[in-house]
Order: sequence, then structure tokens, then C-alpha cells
Amino acid sequence: MGSNVVQTSVQKRNVLQTFVCVKQVKDSALEEWNETMLLPGDVIVGISEKENDHRYFFGTSFKSELQSHLGKLQHRINNDGKIWVTIKRAGNRVVKLPAFMVSYRSSRFLRRYTIRTASNDRQFAVLGDLTLDQCSELQEMSRKVVSFDTRGFDKKGVKYEWKEKVNTYLPDPRCTVISSILFMPLADEQNVDATTARSMAWFSAAVSSGAPLVFVNIQTEQIVNYDKYRSYCGKQRNYNPVETINAIRLWFLPGVAEVLIVLKPEPGETRVGIDIRRTEEGFICISSVTTGSAADRAGLERLQKEASETGHLVVISRIEGKSVLPSTVSSSDTGLVHCCDIAELRATIATVLDEMDEINIHVMGWPSQKSHPTTAAPPTICNTVATLMTTTNSI
Repeated sequence: MGSNVVQTSVQKRNVLQTFVCVKQVKDSALEEWNETMLLPGDVIVGISEKENDHRYFFGTSFKSELQSHLGKLQHRINNDGKIWVTIKRAGNRVVKLPAFMVSYRSSRFLRRYTIRTASNDRQFAVLGDLTLDQCSELQEMSRKVVSFDTRGFDKKGVKYEWKEKVNTYLPDPRCTVISSILFMPLADEQNVDATTARSMAWFSAAVSSGAPLVFVNIQTEQIVNYDKYRSYCGKQRNYNPVETINAIRLWFLPGVAEVLIVLKPEPGETRVGIDIRRTEEGFICISSVTTGSAADRAGLERLQKEASETGHLVVISRIEGKSVLPSTVSSSDTGLVHCCDIAELRATIATVLDEMDEINIHVMGWPSQKSHPTTAAPPTICNTVATLMTTTNSI
């Protein structure tokens, strides 16, 4: 008989106390979690039909007990199913939250009930009978996600006048401000360092030639190798033909500013008065300006003169809002630079001149002086460009 008493005592000590706890929440993203929601680890102390009336409070110790009471409430109360849930969180903090009762089918013939957070109609609580340690683990996880102690102010969406800002603060509504060029690896470039070195050589050469580019960033970019894809498909291989290669994208600013120049030919003039050429790196620049022409009246001759004195080029970044900057360097043996065709641009300018009274071009502005490599201050724009910007903005 003594052994039976000892055995019963041991069994009692091995029985762990459990609590009705939120095991997980369904259909709710982590970034949506906040203190007004039921969170994993929340211990359900009880539920009530009314917020501040203790006569309606129902304490619960087991999940089956809670589900049974929810089923009774669902049929008894005549409202939208709203209830108040009292929960206990880390540090024995007791919180009362508004919620709704919802039903679901656990099998074809059996209907069960659970709780949905009032502040998020997509968040459903999955309940379970868990030990104190299990509840604590879940509470710690929720604390890291929601960060109760360091939670900042609530945020809300505000209307923003995107169209107005784009029209006001960009050189042109179609302008992205920042530009980039993609370098595909050559056949003999076995690693990304070789392609990176070649892209920086291109950038350095462009700046040395007088293009006022401003370096922003450089990154690798995975590109599907379509040439190998086609050859694999043609041979009808049985394995996956898709192969990616690492290209290099170099980001830069087209000058310290893009300046709008409006060319307005007078009656009888058939040309705007500029000649253009292409640099080895693929940029389109103004090589000469005709005195007394529309370009001269717009200030381009003066700008051309200052550019020559400071070792810069007057580089065109866009014509009628469309970019004329080089975009890609191919993976062919010679690494062709894909850029605009001079003949096509001249024809475009002539066509626009026939159809419109003026032509809008943007040119790259350059700093007022050569910046020393150790200078931390941002470059200031040159005097002529600054004057042209002021004049254009005042029109």
C-alpha cells in the first residue's frame, strides 16, 4: 500500500499545469503585429460579453472549456459577436482587448470556435493548452517582434501630391535624375572583379575626357544568359537551360545638375545652330555653336566657352525629355558600347524643328572648380550653368 501512495505522489508531481494560450496567429504578417492584437504567448485569463461588467466574466483553464463557452455565447448574445478578452503577458501584465468570436470547421461534422482580433479582421488566434515555459517562449518571440518597450509613435498614411512634385522638382517629368550603365562580362572575364575594373576604366575615361559625371554606386546584377539559353534549347537538353551571369551596373549622376536649355529659332531660321559629336565612351556632346543662332541666344556659346576653359564638355543628357546616355556595354568580344546614333539624333532635331516652335534639351552641369579628392564639401555649380538655370526657371 505504501508503494501505491509513493507512485501516486510521483504522478502528481509529473503533471504540469497548463494554460489556455495563443499558440500562433493566422493570416497576419509580422510587420502588422502590435499591442492591440492577440499575440503568440498571450495567456487567456477569461472572456466577457461586456467590457466593465464582472457579472459576465467567464474564467477559463482549458481550451475545450473556452471553445464550449464561445459556442454558447455565439447562440445566446444578439450582437455582432464582439467580446472582451482578458489576457496575461510577460511580467504578469494583464491586458483587456476587444475581439470577435468566429467559428470554423475542424472536420466535416464538427464546428469549433476561436477568437479574432478586433483591430485586424484577418488575424485569427490558434489556441492551445500550453505549459508556463511554452507560453514564456512564445511571449519572448512576440516581444522581439513587437518590441513593447521601444515601440514608437503610431504611423498613418498621408496623401502626397506625386504629380505636382514630379513636375516641380525634376528637370523633366520623365527624368530619373540618377542614371546607370550595365556592363556585361566578356567571354574571358572569369570573375566579377575583371568586369568591375573595366567599368571603372570606362567611368574614369569619361570623366577625363570632360564629361561631368558624378559617381554614385556600383553593384553586381544577375542577368539571364539568353545566348546559352537558345543554344541549349536548340540541342534539346534534358536539364534546366537557364543560366545567369554576373553583370556590373554603374550608377552615376549626369552632372551636378541637369540644366534645361530651350532653343527657339526665329522665323526663317532652319537650324538651331549646334553641331554634335559622340565621345569614345558613348556620350553626346556639343562640339560647336553658331554665333547669332537660337543656341547662341539660349546661352550655349557662352557655356561652350566656359567648358573649354575648365576642361569640360557640354554633354547632352536628354532631348525632348528622352535620354541620350549610353545604356549597356555588351558581352561581345569587343565589348560594344550601346549608345545613340549621331545621324538619328540630327534627324530627330530637324524633325522636331519642323513640327514645333522650340526644342528642349538638357545638358550636364559641372562644378565651379576642380574639387580636391580630400574635399568633403559638395561641389558648387559653375557660374554660367547657374545663370542659365535661373533664367530658365524665371520663364
